[in-house]
Amino acid sequence: MSAQPLTPAQQQLLAVWQQHTFAEFVQRDAAAALATMSDDPYVLLIPAGTGGVGRDGVYDFYANAFLPNIPQDMENIPISQTITEDKIIEEAIFRFTHNEQVDWMIPGVPATGKQVEMVVLGLIQFKDGKVASEHLYWDQATVLSQLGVVDHPAAAAGQRTIPKLREIMGL
Repeated sequence: MSAQPLTPAQQQLLAVWQQHTFAEFVQRDAAAALATMSDDPYVLLIPAGTGGVGRDGVYDFYANAFLPNIPQDMENIPISQTITEDKIIEEAIFRFTHNEQVDWMIPGVPATGKQVEMVVLGLIQFKDGKVASEHLYWDQATVLSQLGVVDHPAAAAGQRTIPKLREIMGL
């Protein structure tokens, strides 16, 4: 089954989203990221309970919590992307070394120097052609297990998923 070509509206959402993520991960510029967002945006990182609400809250989260504390070696390996007329749903593997405290993702856990690999699912909602909200999901128990914070087989079970996913997707 081949993918359907994107409509002009979907292409526009994708362009805005690419501009947004460039501002975050390459420029690390809170104002540039916020410029791609609606008048009343919010960001919620579900497992960590972090994020921001409203333009001031999102700017504060980006400028003071998220952007200055993205691990330097963070890698984003795309798995899938679905684009509708008002949403983008992305699945990716994120990999990084926990060399600094990353409170926006794992609040209160000091740097361990350990490798982390996790599947992240993002649900991005648009309003009037701008990012209105971001919901990010990942398996926090698997992350905490990799860092040695939680030592239980149930928490570590998710670690077996990433190699399976890589094999299935040919990554």
